[in-house]
Amino acid sequence: MRQIDPDFLALPLRRLADAALQRARDLGADHASFRLERVRAETLRLFDARLEGSMDADDLGFAVRVIKGGTWGFASGVELTPEAAALAAAEAVRVAEVSAPINREPVQLAAEPVYDDVTWVSAYDVDPFEVPLPDKAALLAEWSSGLLGRVDHVSAALMQVKEQKFYADTAGTVTTQQRVRVHPVVTAMKSEGDRFDDMRTLAPPAGRGYEYLTGTGWDFPAELAELPELLAEKLKAPSVEAGTYDLVIDPSNLWLTIHESIGHATELDRALGYEAAYAGTSFATFDQLGTLHYGSPVMNVVGDRTVEHGLATVGWDDEGVAGQSFDIVREGTLVGYQLDRRMALLKGLGRSNGCAFADSPGHVPIQRMANVSLRPADDGPSTEELISRVRRGIYVVGDKSWSIDMQRYNFQFTGQRFFRIDDGRLTGQLRDVAYQATTTDFWRSMEAVGGPSTYVLGGAFNCGKGQPGQVAPVSHGTPSALFRGVRILNTVQEAGK
Repeated sequence: MRQIDPDFLALPLRRLADAALQRARDLGADHASFRLERVRAETLRLFDARLEGSMDADDLGFAVRVIKGGTWGFASGVELTPEAAALAAAEAVRVAEVSAPINREPVQLAAEPVYDDVTWVSAYDVDPFEVPLPDKAALLAEWSSGLLGRVDHVSAALMQVKEQKFYADTAGTVTTQQRVRVHPVVTAMKSEGDRFDDMRTLAPPAGRGYEYLTGTGWDFPAELAELPELLAEKLKAPSVEAGTYDLVIDPSNLWLTIHESIGHATELDRALGYEAAYAGTSFATFDQLGTLHYGSPVMNVVGDRTVEHGLATVGWDDEGVAGQSFDIVREGTLVGYQLDRRMALLKGLGRSNGCAFADSPGHVPIQRMANVSLRPADDGPSTEELISRVRRGIYVVGDKSWSIDMQRYNFQFTGQRFFRIDDGRLTGQLRDVAYQATTTDFWRSMEAVGGPSTYVLGGAFNCGKGQPGQVAPVSHGTPSALFRGVRILNTVQEAGK
């Protein structure tokens, strides 16, 4: 059974929380929360099977956030003593008092049940931080060596994070949780005449442990074995002819389009104009809730903080709200947003759906993305069946570059691999492909989604938001999907204009 590390539980968690919360009460705070967390991150990088470098970071500290007189206050510290915790609470109250004269919108929080001394651990088998670094480097080197000779160069990397959090507030909630995530990636590089290109593995980052690299959840040997041939074919492939095509988009690519055009667009702070850092606000404004025709009737999108192995899956968020699942788009219509406790009450939406998160003890929790996913059709087709429905089109695999405007509306995406579809069959790779659309035109053109067998949970470690900037992990599940009449650009021709 997975358990929270004893060394974390051995920290004076309760004594620090009690000191901070009592001091906040004594100074008249209406609400206060205490959060102590440890975030450990390790990254290994190899080039041509040789270790180039490794990084091991450990961030340990605490934060106190208060509401006094309808105004937020925040302070943090690294000295793990009751005296330091009480001092931080006093500082947070002073921040609220100083800020009160310029606060035009009193802060209130949506109600949430009290969770008394509860714990949660994410779904993993082998803690990657208990595996010796030489063993991890040896596995990446083995993968790389198997490709060298068939390609010119190979880079390999493994990112690992363990996040431990203790939370307590003046309402009586006390939670302790631990989650682990890993992201292995291998990139092959090769030249052919005057052409040079690369291709990387499609394995997504996952809320799993080291077992992910050794056979649980992904078949790395099989993917690595086919990489050189796919890259060689790509180097010889013809450049795409710009025009309009039907697309079948693989989950390895579509997750990123979901992230940029749905995930960020349905963060309520963006939709209300409170947040504009990292690519702007949102076209999906609050007055369109319940009416915006976001996509076709086969489009059903959920936010989920509970899905197994999700990167944004938690037991409770950083406001003490339990993880939950909720609808964002139902049968093509916008029906919900991602919320924290303040936004939920501010707009009369009831309970928060648990989307507050801070990436370190020194940062204030802000509204962050849940695992936002496109649901498969219960009896939906396979990827091969979707391809068979296309007379002239392109099958898009793997993510690469992307661009989207400040309203999350006009976008352009490329990918790792593009396969021409002629009369329902794949007939070879293409190069220099990008698809372009507006968010609503694109999702309204979605004719069919695949069944559960096509569904994959993709995602990223490094979603940025806020000022000062914060980074959060997030997953996006999606089946394969068929889109009709999407504009395709030739990226080389566009770059030459």
